Amino acid sequence: MVLELLNNITTNKYLHSLIILIAFFIMSELVVLISQKIILRLTKKTKTEVDDLIVSKTSKPLSLILLLVGLRLAIIPHPIKPQILDIFEHSLSSLIIAIVTYIVIIVLDILISNWGEKFASRTESKFDDEVVVLFQRFSRIVLSFVGLIFILQVWGVQVGPLLASLGIAGLAVAFALQSTLGNIFGGISLIVDRSITVNDFIKLDDNTQGFVLDIGLRSTKIRSIDGDLIIMPNGKLADSKIYNYHQPMPTTRVTVDFAAEYGSDAEKIKKIVLNELSNMKLALKEPSPQVLFDQLGEFALQFKALFWVISIEKRAEAKEAATAAIYNALNKNKIKIPFPTRTIYMKDSKEEK
Repeated sequence: MVLELLNNITTNKYLHSLIILIAFFIMSELVVLISQKIILRLTKKTKTEVDDLIVSKTSKPLSLILLLVGLRLAIIPHPIKPQILDIFEHSLSSLIIAIVTYIVIIVLDILISNWGEKFASRTESKFDDEVVVLFQRFSRIVLSFVGLIFILQVWGVQVGPLLASLGIAGLAVAFALQSTLGNIFGGISLIVDRSITVNDFIKLDDNTQGFVLDIGLRSTKIRSIDGDLIIMPNGKLADSKIYNYHQPMPTTRVTVDFAAEYGSDAEKIKKIVLNELSNMKLALKEPSPQVLFDQLGEFALQFKALFWVISIEKRAEAKEAATAAIYNALNKNKIKIPFPTRTIYMKDSKEEK
């Protein structure tokens, strides 16, 4: 009975094809079942969700590939015209390539999203979200193009001349979008290098200065000290010399220049001013304040009072407080603060005779 059944299967082409289709359908369902019931349980025990997403989103496309392979094997026993068979095989191969491309795109999207979450946790800018989306779109376009090339090769299309023409067209587009692409890649370099972050106070070599509000895909928004909004193209910003007053540490030094008349006791002046700086609330204890006898000026002794504040936001307030404290202390101790003077000697012409 069993031998007769096997003989019928081997001789009956339709029954043979049906069994192949059923077998591959069962295997495809088993792939989905094993992926979602067994492998997914194992991946949920890991610390990352990347493997969970990959398994859950690729199980059904993989099962579909198995069904297409089964369909191809089921057609083999049947006599089909070569032309029709070629079209059928090319179509199946194209579908398999498209599904494989789709799987690769999904996996890469998951990996880029996971990288983007880790990257975003280090910055406060919305730019990282735009970078992730940009990378995802770029990877989808590239992979779709690669998949299309393989499909065209399956159908016997000469890809070389097509790639050459697309290369020339891409070059023309790149020249046309040179400024835009420069700004985009400039912004990416700023974020990757972490040269600046949101809320940093920066100063450029053209004396543009202010607080960074946002780093966008093409430009960076800066709020000036006067409250004005400055929009700086990322390409220009990346090529500029940037003074970042918040990195590597937010503390910054304040310098107050002052003078005393010739004949004053320099050591006494230094002691008086240093005492004032030490008692200031805004001045940090570490690094400790300093008073330097800087130089002998044209009409006065020149001094520098140096102290540190917690951030650039406190700089102006601290400098004003220090200037007032130094002036009052010198005035209290009767140390004169000179102003520019000139001594003119006049000779009487009669005396010369």
